[in-house]
Amino acid sequence: MDIEICEMKEYDWPDVSNIYTWWLENGNITFHKKCPAYDDWDKGHLKDCRFIAKAEGKTVGFCVLSPTSQREAYKGVVEISIYIQKEFTGMKIGQMLIEKMINESEKKGYWTLFASIFSINKQCIKMLEKCGFRLIGYREKISKDKFGVWQDITYMERRSKNIM
Repeated sequence: MDIEICEMKEYDWPDVSNIYTWWLENGNITFHKKCPAYDDWDKGHLKDCRFIAKAEGKTVGFCVLSPTSQREAYKGVVEISIYIQKEFTGMKIGQMLIEKMINESEKKGYWTLFASIFSINKQCIKMLEKCGFRLIGYREKISKDKFGVWQDITYMERRSKNIM
């Protein structure tokens, strides 16, 4: 199957929100309760470095960045979010999106990609490790998920070797 990684546009939002909503309703990977409207989502994410993965013309995943701080000193430290349509997990699409994000984010001057993951999401943690992320810490029982289960969070980061 051919996978195309391309820049996300506003008109991709229905597909992106469908993928996100499915995980909100069925998965256990975020504390968020509902998918926001596009304008609210747009305000919370950087305008650059938004990518989607397409298989046979259909959006099957996305990867975006969010600022971690409003302070100027931290402008190059951003949080990465990635979601893959359930039927397409395990096909290295996430890895393709992250590799694209690494290359493009460095071109934009971002020197650290930060990830916050439910510790039970071992597949995502392994994928991030393959892409050069390292464990930087964790928090135990930080909050209850939608099922009422306390979740631990694993923190990972990837530091650019090109920007320092």
